[in-house]
Amino acid sequence: MARVPDRICIVMMSAVGDTVHVLPVINALKRVNPEARISWVLQPGPGSLVKGHRSVDDIILFDRSLGWRAFAETRAELSKRRFDLVINLQVYFKAGIVTAFAHAPVKLGFDRARARDFNWLFTNRKIPGRPVQHVQDQYLEFLRALGVPAEPVEWDLGPWREETIWRDTFRDSLERPAAAIVVATSKPEKDWLPERWAEVCDALHERGMQSVLIGGRSERELAAERVIMQRACHKPMSKLGSGLRPLVSIIDASSLVLSPDTGPLHIAVALNTPVISLMGYTNPKRTGPYRRFHDLIIDRYGDPGENYPPAMEKRPGRMPLITVEDVMEKVDVARTRYLAHEEKTPAVARAK
Repeated sequence: MARVPDRICIVMMSAVGDTVHVLPVINALKRVNPEARISWVLQPGPGSLVKGHRSVDDIILFDRSLGWRAFAETRAELSKRRFDLVINLQVYFKAGIVTAFAHAPVKLGFDRARARDFNWLFTNRKIPGRPVQHVQDQYLEFLRALGVPAEPVEWDLGPWREETIWRDTFRDSLERPAAAIVVATSKPEKDWLPERWAEVCDALHERGMQSVLIGGRSERELAAERVIMQRACHKPMSKLGSGLRPLVSIIDASSLVLSPDTGPLHIAVALNTPVISLMGYTNPKRTGPYRRFHDLIIDRYGDPGENYPPAMEKRPGRMPLITVEDVMEKVDVARTRYLAHEEKTPAVARAK
């Protein structure tokens, strides 16, 4: 069994989806050394998602909205701490700078081929080079490099005990099983058409389900909400802007999630809530649902019969190829395979 050091710093300042993918890494480190103190450098939004997590002892916020001040403030916080190990899970220059700020004898990062933007300059240990694979597996490589067993893959994302009352109250307020719809993402190229979401809301109503719009309150999300509300005959409930921790409770209380490639998709996987994945712009083999619900993927990234690898290539213009009929076909698959028995099993992904 590997020895996991007592003081560990995780550098991962990306978005919600990547934050979810980091959780199995820190949970595995804690399994080997429950006394390890894990500090995590991440953005305020994802920070609110993991605040209170059993494996996260210390959150150091990197607020990129502050510009260069974010680096100064993060450096000041890191100067107060000493680590035995820094794990740099990002491949960008800004993560390299933050890695340089942390005081530790060992700084583990990606191999030179994958560490873009000179990120490799800021680490003194590298994981072995490997072909591109699913993002979750890519992060689990760091555990193998440390000799730490990666299985079982566990997220433990919640809801926390104090959040279960809110979750249950939300679920009890609905007369029908909830189908949570992610109306937009951080990139327009990954979004589906809001007028088609409106048709899906009506089709879900016909199948005895309550549509619930989830996400933030960005301009694009609010614009999509307006279109859906105007066009849907059976108006969905809107929970846009609920915040990330309430979002976890909403997804946990839902019978089904429908989502493009964005954070709530991966939250649903972590909670073992069946999720229909609408994939066209990004590669489902790299950023789709991890290990489960593959039968609910709508894949318009690849052409029919195309055997593509899990590459990082983006394919613009393919999301409109997804039809309402495609989505409702997967809804019917989910109802047959997953919703007949509403009780969910623990969110643990085991090798198949």
